[in-house]
Amino acid sequence: MTTLEGAVVLVTGGTRGIGKALVDDLLTRGAKKIYATARKPEPSADDRVVTLPLEVTDQASIDALVAAAPDVTVLINNAGGSSPDTYLDAPMEAIREVFDVNFFGPLAVTRAFVPVIERNGGGHILNAHSALSWVARHGAYSATKAALWLQSNSLRLELLDRGIGVTGLHMGYVETDMTTSVPGPKENPADIAKAALDGIETGAYEVLADDTARWAKAALSGELTAVYPQLQN
Repeated sequence: MTTLEGAVVLVTGGTRGIGKALVDDLLTRGAKKIYATARKPEPSADDRVVTLPLEVTDQASIDALVAAAPDVTVLINNAGGSSPDTYLDAPMEAIREVFDVNFFGPLAVTRAFVPVIERNGGGHILNAHSALSWVARHGAYSATKAALWLQSNSLRLELLDRGIGVTGLHMGYVETDMTTSVPGPKENPADIAKAALDGIETGAYEVLADDTARWAKAALSGELTAVYPQLQN
């Protein structure tokens, strides 16, 4: 288990949406320092929050982040991107791009920061998955989240004896800039952040942060027609 009070935490995509909610909650939990990344960061009004640039698909940008944040003990891979809602009509470049952002990006950041966390005495990694890790929606987006889920499961085993825990965060639609075009009710980012950070502190392997995530995980063992009712015709 990892105590967030006094921790030094890196939150990728930490200046808006779920990332900002994570930063806000970390402050209330007494984190010593929070590095919050964005493509174009702006200074924070709180001196415990250090905003830094990051492009997760650029190794030079990741290397610069490691140099700027050598005291990290907790890594939260929250940054991600969306994709077209189709495999057949989307440009192949767009499909590759979302895999670069949502799968290879977190992996590159994790590979860079595992030695940092080890040098600092161990800690924790949280990867932001999705209920769509288990349900095919929004084209390649769900495939990237399924791949990230399996990446987290494998990393958890690789890091068992290295003093670093791994938590996977799953949730349905959350009220963020990315979901403005999605109709229907959405979760409050603050509620998702609280569940995620509680999961880090309790050492949870997975956090199913809302009813949608709990339904999706349970549906894995059921019939496909229960998840995709259009197949019943």
